[in-house]
Amino acid sequence: MAAVTARLSTRFTDQFGVEHPIIQGGMQWVGRAELVAAVAEAGALGFLTALTQPTPEALAAEIARTREMTDRTFGVNLTILPSITPPPYAEYRDVIIESGIRVVETAGNIPAEHVDAFRPAGVKVIHKCTSVRHALKAQQLGVDAVSIDGFECAGHPGEDDIPGLVLIPRAVDLLDVPVIASGGFADGRGLVAALALGASAINMGTRFLCTEEAPVHQNIKEQIVTATELDTQLIMRQLRNTSRVASNDVSRRVAELLSGGAEFADVRDLVSGARGRTVYEQGDPNLGVWSVGLSQGIIHDIPPVLELVRRIVEEAVELVDVRLRTLLA
Repeated sequence: MAAVTARLSTRFTDQFGVEHPIIQGGMQWVGRAELVAAVAEAGALGFLTALTQPTPEALAAEIARTREMTDRTFGVNLTILPSITPPPYAEYRDVIIESGIRVVETAGNIPAEHVDAFRPAGVKVIHKCTSVRHALKAQQLGVDAVSIDGFECAGHPGEDDIPGLVLIPRAVDLLDVPVIASGGFADGRGLVAALALGASAINMGTRFLCTEEAPVHQNIKEQIVTATELDTQLIMRQLRNTSRVASNDVSRRVAELLSGGAEFADVRDLVSGARGRTVYEQGDPNLGVWSVGLSQGIIHDIPPVLELVRRIVEEAVELVDVRLRTLLA
């Protein structure tokens, strides 16, 4: 399959040395070598998900495996979450640096100590957050770019419920570093809209989840294709740990329990990551909770990554150069 020939040049492509202003962000259980290498080969920026790997040593092996598939730039996502028994973040971080990775996507808690370690090692840091106030804090810490998650996104949309149409330009107005638009993006129309709002790139999760190379059971991909924007559910709102997931038997049970006054201990087993991993591996969408965004409403096929990136870029170029130009008097 031929490479993508259309181009859009932005601050993001210039600063991070990739061809297209498209990112495949970290996705737990999904950000593995097969998908990330395919994204890199298509000229976009893909991220392995560090905590998908059970140990720092396993992450080093996955980085090496990815390099066997591509010689292009790719990064690693390191998500920092509060935990009673946190993973050895410093060891994962050391592996990232020692493996020669040049781009990291951080998410979750403010990544102060990680930025302080990555920057002297020549690693660029993109911090993913859900509010302008957190984006400003990340910029103050010295990150190279901010990925801002609108309310449409899969996973954790934060607690402010601000959609991208407002959140993205608000972030652009207040930040000096490049802004990456995340949440609800799946095609060239979304890319042009993000650029018009001032963003330098788009970050897609659900759209890349539904590609041939994504290491996810075919049943789950087909469910995304048949689902609509109405088929997601917000859970954990009562605990101020909101998550957007596929609407299924488990998510509805979680919502019912929490609405009735249950505490986290009462739903811990239902929302466990191990159950979500089983969904992706076995293909039964009702085995656990699993993240999916509103963008599934505009996803209608399961293409190879290269075809998807080509389609998005070519559609965006046509929109800018042909269809929107006709609107000029």
